[in-house]
Amino acid sequence: MAKSMKNPPAYGVTSVDHALQLAVILQVEGPLTVSEAARRLGVARSSAHRLLSTLVYRDFAVQNADRSYRVGPVLEMAAKAQSNVSALRSAALGPLQTLVDTVDETANVTIRTGRTVRFIASIECRQALRVGNREGMVFPAHQVSGGLVMLAALSDDELTALYTHLPADATEDRPDLTELRAELRAVRRSGVAVNLERSERGVVAIGRGVTDTSGTTIAAVSVSLPSVRYSAGRVKKLVAALTVAADSVSAALDEDGRDSRH
Repeated sequence: MAKSMKNPPAYGVTSVDHALQLAVILQVEGPLTVSEAARRLGVARSSAHRLLSTLVYRDFAVQNADRSYRVGPVLEMAAKAQSNVSALRSAALGPLQTLVDTVDETANVTIRTGRTVRFIASIECRQALRVGNREGMVFPAHQVSGGLVMLAALSDDELTALYTHLPADATEDRPDLTELRAELRAVRRSGVAVNLERSERGVVAIGRGVTDTSGTTIAAVSVSLPSVRYSAGRVKKLVAALTVAADSVSAALDEDGRDSRH
């Protein structure tokens, strides 16, 4: 049975959703202008200005001298941690687009924080029936392919510590650790993780890890597709394309790191 479906709430307030989208953009991508905000949201400049002004009022954003906006005090600590995420996202966008062009399915990059993963980049394919953009969304790590890949990089002791010290009143889904360990052993052997409608009904995803120069898994690249287009026969091609993409992201990060040291 699918869990944690990410469907828009029936009672959603558009202005609130737009403000939250802007907060995500500021965190993930950095400063933006009123015009850029209006273009990204598909709203009038006056509406974008009001949204950004509200974020400034609540200390979620600050206006720069050049009249662009950046993250404010409320998000500043997270923004500092995002410096590495921004570099990762920049390194991933090119390989991610190549991946989409190769397999004609939506592609994503995720990072893990504790027991959750966050989509920091997502590029949709052009097919009419496709998985939508997931950028900014958060899922339990054990429910998505990228999360499974990153959990597989942990030792058994690290995995146990991660899931056995949950607060007594925690409402998050608790995985069966015995089952999870068995699944992660399979992920380690194959190097990939498959999510068959586990996080969202009708969606299948395959993920592969992105490593840094020390071989540490720091992120995951995944391909998401409608379950009606998934077949065992496609897996080999998808995994091959994912491997190229993951290696390309790692290489781009290594190159950026060398450039910053010179």
